[in-house]
Amino acid sequence: MDLLKNRIVALYLNGSIHVSLAVFALVQMTFYFCHLPFDAVVSVLAFSGTLFSYNFIKYAEVVYRHKNPFTLRLKVIIAMSLVALVVGVVSFFLLNLKAQLVTIGLLVLAVLYAIPVSSNVSNLRNLAGLKVYIVCLCWATVTLIVPVMNADIPITWDIVIKFTQRFILVFILIGIFEVVDLQYDDKYLKTLPQMLGITNTKYLLALLLIPFYVIEFFKLGYQPIQAWNNLLIVLLTLGFIYYASPRRSKFYTLFWVESVPIVWWLIVVIQGNASILD
Repeated sequence: MDLLKNRIVALYLNGSIHVSLAVFALVQMTFYFCHLPFDAVVSVLAFSGTLFSYNFIKYAEVVYRHKNPFTLRLKVIIAMSLVALVVGVVSFFLLNLKAQLVTIGLLVLAVLYAIPVSSNVSNLRNLAGLKVYIVCLCWATVTLIVPVMNADIPITWDIVIKFTQRFILVFILIGIFEVVDLQYDDKYLKTLPQMLGITNTKYLLALLLIPFYVIEFFKLGYQPIQAWNNLLIVLLTLGFIYYASPRRSKFYTLFWVESVPIVWWLIVVIQGNASILD
């Protein structure tokens, strides 16, 4: 029984289902913050697109260079990814033109992130110091700009503020990943802990929680309850920053840290305010 449970958890995490749920949760937070009705097309696209793109980045080379028969887990992940690709493509054609153009831009960025342009030009993922900003840009765009565009809402200063807050949150979470992955990351990547050290990286991430929290008060239609909600997220994330260490297992980041957006959304759902429950 324990073996089956461990295999299911491994598939859930390694198959990128959990991170896809995190992206899905942030899309729901966009509906909540922007007072939009639940958009099934955007929600499905965000989930399926994340699942396929993450699995493609992780396993494309493994599949391409395989010599031994695929394990059952890898077969299931490949099958899930192909289904996600089909669902994502169908969802894409159901978006309006503006949202489609933004999605195409993200697709190009994702391809450049994963695949080398040539034998002499590396992919964006391996360019020193650039990875974290690309991931933050993609997450903030997928979870905020695409839903807003598909709802025909103009990009106002308020949307820029929300985008900045979303970018900061993802930056902090990736920073925690980099602390835990310090012993595995190649030196040339120049991650935050490689350049600043673990302690200074933690200080930086903790300090970034201040603008993440304060930005809430500048949003259009600010709701006092959200200040309390964000305070819970700040305290939760601060705890993850404090306990982050290269000695931590992958489970610490792949499950717990990536749960922060899900918890953020669930707080709102529990309060009965999330648009998906309308």
